[in-house]
Amino acid sequence: MDAAARQRFLEDYAKIRHAEGRGSASSAYYRGLPDRDLSGRNPEQWRIRARSFHAFERTVLADAERRAVRPLDILDLGAGNGWMSHRLASRGHRAVALDIFCDQLDGLGALPHYAVRFPAAAADFDSLPFSDAVFDLAVFNSSFHYSSDYRRTLMEVYRCLRPGGSVVIMDSPVYRRREHGEMMRAERQNYFEHTYGFRSDALKSIEYLDRGTLQALSQELKIEWQYSQPWYGLRWALRPWKAMLRKRRPPSRFLILTGRFKDR
Repeated sequence: MDAAARQRFLEDYAKIRHAEGRGSASSAYYRGLPDRDLSGRNPEQWRIRARSFHAFERTVLADAERRAVRPLDILDLGAGNGWMSHRLASRGHRAVALDIFCDQLDGLGALPHYAVRFPAAAADFDSLPFSDAVFDLAVFNSSFHYSSDYRRTLMEVYRCLRPGGSVVIMDSPVYRRREHGEMMRAERQNYFEHTYGFRSDALKSIEYLDRGTLQALSQELKIEWQYSQPWYGLRWALRPWKAMLRKRRPPSRFLILTGRFKDR
């Protein structure tokens, strides 16, 4: 990753996240995530994150735990303030939080708030600072869409997974058609430019997934995808109908995508 682009992204990202009211001086805030947003600033977003996480717990994680004979080694990719690593470590697993954002409120700098300790690494998705075949699960925690090259990112994860290991993508926007993802990206960058004075595009992130891209990745990298759709409530389920009535582009979907490399 280009150093200048990375620094610009981190500065822009910090401005946005702080403006959104992310983080708290209270340890109780971090320890309550994702089920409770004690700051009261982003409760709807945390409600969605909590639904996704608990669906992941009931399905992918529970299945991995049933097959395991020891605590799982889990890489939390895009860990942010570390809430997911905290929850996984509290279950007895060996979680590692990875992010490039080390902010004291909303990045890896917030980890001292947790009573249960776990290791962390400040690194890029495409240059993971780990040996080969050391993780059972690699979870992109609302973060895969920040990649600028999905193939390269997945191949680096593949290197770090043990035989039988899985990669999980959660809370990244998924569209049926690529053009709808492109529309979303343009809308998002225009919003940032209007609100904050910059487009937040320093890293050239792809910012979405679509069915065609997932199929291409499956064929090229020999990944078998399993799809799971968490229930986010009736209001969320009605979003596509509302968009159609208002003649707007279809909204994204959030899926839990579990990928297994066929030669592992």
